[in-house]
Amino acid sequence: MKLIAMDLDGTLNNDRKMIDPPTREALLDAQRRGIRLLLASARPLHGLFRERDLLEMRSFGGLLMAYNGGLITDASGNILSADRMDREQARQILRMLESFPVTPILDDGERFYVTNPDGYMVQTECRTNDMPLTLMSDLAGGLSFAPFKILMSVDPSVIGEIQNRIAPLLPAGLTIVRTAPFYMEVIPAHINKGVGLLKACEAIGIDPSETVAFGDSENDIEMLRIAGIGIAMANADQKVKNAADRVTLSNNDNGIAAALRNL
Repeated sequence: MKLIAMDLDGTLNNDRKMIDPPTREALLDAQRRGIRLLLASARPLHGLFRERDLLEMRSFGGLLMAYNGGLITDASGNILSADRMDREQARQILRMLESFPVTPILDDGERFYVTNPDGYMVQTECRTNDMPLTLMSDLAGGLSFAPFKILMSVDPSVIGEIQNRIAPLLPAGLTIVRTAPFYMEVIPAHINKGVGLLKACEAIGIDPSETVAFGDSENDIEMLRIAGIGIAMANADQKVKNAADRVTLSNNDNGIAAALRNL
């Protein structure tokens, strides 16, 4: 094992968005043994920095995967790979989403952009990523950058239905994935955490068979399949467990630490 890849929310972090001490110590120990860490998240890059620093990843040559694999950097933020959406296509998607019961949330890596600061999960997203918020009257009309993704917060009771309605309306080259019980994202279809893991492995000169990956959500499935050993958390969706080689304890029971002990 040369690399441990981990999703954050629901995997590395407990339900209070914290890394429990046994998990932190297990990952620090792995790094002392020469194993690198890869944080693999749908979050913007800035949203990975807290966990990066808690795990002291800059001291051990760690890697960061943001936007579901759209952006990969070293632990200091130096870009290894970047793949954005087309700006005009993103503008068209934002117009289309105006007719759906979703709250679009855009970011440029430094701040979030929304039309309603009190929209569902907006303030939570800002706190989680420690990024400020800018209010815009028209997201599509005011879009001045090519985003990595279009994030949407959605009522969990209808998220599956809304996802199924949006998916066939997307142009070729784009897809929609669920990243949490209340989040969906439109991203380039060729981008996922599995592809991101392959790029990370290439960047540091290792084979994917030498990796272990942990995840709990739909957007982790490709990464679990690509890794040498894919491990789902006990709290994972059933489809994620089906895609994994093993299932460990939940994110609230130090599932990563338990799995690493067994390995």
